[in-house]
Amino acid sequence: MDPGPLHPSRLPPGTRVGPWRVLERRGSGAYGTVYRALGVEDVLGPVALKVALHPEDGRFAREVELLSRLRHPNVPRLMGHGLWLQPGSLAHPYLAMEWVEGVSLYDWAQAQCPTSRQVLRVLASLARALEATHAAGGVHRDVKGDNVLVRSADGQVFLTDFGSGSYVGAALLTSSPLPPGTPPYRSPEAWRSVRLPYLPSDPPYAPGPADDVFALGMTAYRLVTDDYPPTPALLNEVAHLWGPEGTGPVPPHGINARCCAELSRLVSRMLSVRPEARGGAGELAEALEQAARRAGREADVPLFTRKELPVEEAGRVPPQDRGPASWSRLMAAASLGAAVALGAAWMLSAQPREKTEQAHASATEESKDGGTIAVGDTALTAPVSLTRAPFVLSVIAVDLPPKPLRGQLRPDASGRCAHRAHVSINGGCWVEVKTSLKDCDEPYYVHKGACYGPAYPPPRPATSAPTEHPGDDAP
Repeated sequence: MDPGPLHPSRLPPGTRVGPWRVLERRGSGAYGTVYRALGVEDVLGPVALKVALHPEDGRFAREVELLSRLRHPNVPRLMGHGLWLQPGSLAHPYLAMEWVEGVSLYDWAQAQCPTSRQVLRVLASLARALEATHAAGGVHRDVKGDNVLVRSADGQVFLTDFGSGSYVGAALLTSSPLPPGTPPYRSPEAWRSVRLPYLPSDPPYAPGPADDVFALGMTAYRLVTDDYPPTPALLNEVAHLWGPEGTGPVPPHGINARCCAELSRLVSRMLSVRPEARGGAGELAEALEQAARRAGREADVPLFTRKELPVEEAGRVPPQDRGPASWSRLMAAASLGAAVALGAAWMLSAQPREKTEQAHASATEESKDGGTIAVGDTALTAPVSLTRAPFVLSVIAVDLPPKPLRGQLRPDASGRCAHRAHVSINGGCWVEVKTSLKDCDEPYYVHKGACYGPAYPPPRPATSAPTEHPGDDAP
């Protein structure tokens, strides 16, 4: 029986996308799904194959352009790109990157309990990757531990997920005051630029290299202390830290005495309130490399010791999540609902524009913590609680679908969808998908205890016999 049209978020093994065939699905976000794929015939593989969920998504062209400019040992190579097209449907962009078998930076830290010297070397490699990105006229815009892979074979680190990146001259794809990114990693100057209510005539904030350096500092702080400092999103509450004359957060050594002085000093430098005080990525990389060479014996002390959970709690935590950060993750999960409610109340309490010329608040995000799979994603608007581990942002089920997707069926004027099996939700027509709630991720959404996917019109009949199998690329 014909299984019907394929959706890019659920390509079965064997599906051909350009010169590659899908092996397995590795993860999905709001804009793309990543598969492990092998090359067909003489094409090299395996690759990380990222397929756009939305037809003609301009983000992919921008990511391809940025990746094509980079040739660096700490950035996965762009292996190819093109359009995936089924008969009678719109084209979905795809790109293929060098496959990196490994784990995210934060998971690596849990497993390895690294020393200050090891962290200095890791940060130096990431700073070199940013140096190459900035030299190519680009900015990553979503530097964080979940977008860093540590290769299992040799421990080499890779800066991944350039889906939120941009470069000089790139077309503006959104009208939000802040570009895609993850809230805890945004610079204080980015948060200070936002005023509510935001008007379409207001110029959006344009991140630069200093924003990437700040995000690397936040990544380092989380890596060294197993926690975030107070987020710059709450500027009014922590102005003494992140205001124009602020002092910045407590140095990492003040939180974790095992952190050596050289590492603590460089992390604090990356988190300087004044962008010019952070220095460029290349300058920072040189300082990190020198510190790794010159640091004394205290730099070889593990930053953490392993902790065992109580028996009654250990059974509820997956083995890969056990380690030095386990308690903070349990506490983060418990406080998640309160944090989301706090964020919603904070946004709704914004005063009229004329009364808040100096007020600062978070704005709509387009990127969430995407884990280790290099997909550009959507983020929570709520400020992150100070004890929340980054991975918690990536496991939140969406209770209400977003605005209708491109090409999705819409209800009529009375709010009803044409097909009886379709349900009208938030301006679009949705159909219940028979899948477990744990597998209900983008573009599917949990709504009232069930999983729903977008309803699309049936494909138009082909005007000539197709020359390729469904799922293959058009010539």
